[in-house]
Amino acid sequence: MTEVLKIGMGQLLVEGGEPERNLKRAGKMLEDAAEKSCRLVLLPECLDFAWTHPSAKTEAQPIPGPYSDILCKLAQTYNLYLCAGLTERSEDKVYNTAIFISPEGNILLKYRKINVLTVAQDIYSIGETLSVVKTPFGVVGVNICSDNYIDSLDIGHTLARMGAQIILSPSSWTVDYSIVEGDILYGKKWLKPYQTLAVAHDLIVVSATAVGVIVGGVYEGKKMVGCSLAVNKDGIVAEGKYNEFTGQLVIADITIPPPRVLGTAIGESLKMRGLYH
Repeated sequence: MTEVLKIGMGQLLVEGGEPERNLKRAGKMLEDAAEKSCRLVLLPECLDFAWTHPSAKTEAQPIPGPYSDILCKLAQTYNLYLCAGLTERSEDKVYNTAIFISPEGNILLKYRKINVLTVAQDIYSIGETLSVVKTPFGVVGVNICSDNYIDSLDIGHTLARMGAQIILSPSSWTVDYSIVEGDILYGKKWLKPYQTLAVAHDLIVVSATAVGVIVGGVYEGKKMVGCSLAVNKDGIVAEGKYNEFTGQLVIADITIPPPRVLGTAIGESLKMRGLYH
């Protein structure tokens, strides 16, 4: 029987340096998702302090820690799987981190972003590991935003080779403040790398992106514009609106692809389909 998964892609309004307000807003979005019968919710990158906000240098919390505990409790309260981006302190380093939480409130996977933008490396250290986790609806891999740049797709390809049937990607897609919706179809920028992975490996790639104006730090004055995206090998399954002011819960009904061959059989399959020479 084909597994259909209802995912809530949470385009959360994220305010720089306001973790309590942002987490409260996340709780309301999860309540909405539960009312709409979502089994899994994906929230944006760095939803606590906002991406590149300088307060993360001194105020980031460990994982497990107070902010991840709030998210774990929310997942348990609403009986759903949750993937969300937080800022993580580990000893003298800060990481751009994503966690994947079970309906029982347990952290099943923690991932630290690898393809950190050069301008953000003053805040975030580089992650060093990839992992996947088995769930009742399939194998889940996690990466973050620019990990899916077309020149860094080795990260997604590796998750696929580890068995991922769905890749969840908390994101914070950002443009200059002067750009308006009619100027750019921003979500389409991500369609090529997402579909490259989806076609090569018959998997699903899903992002949820923040909205709001960036205050403080190197991206001061730019804005996060939503456009969350879910893609399979045939194209776009669901997408969020371009929106810089208010959050939106985008519902995606995802058909999970069947488990694939692993190991060297992946390369053989790619060669047979003309995707690798």
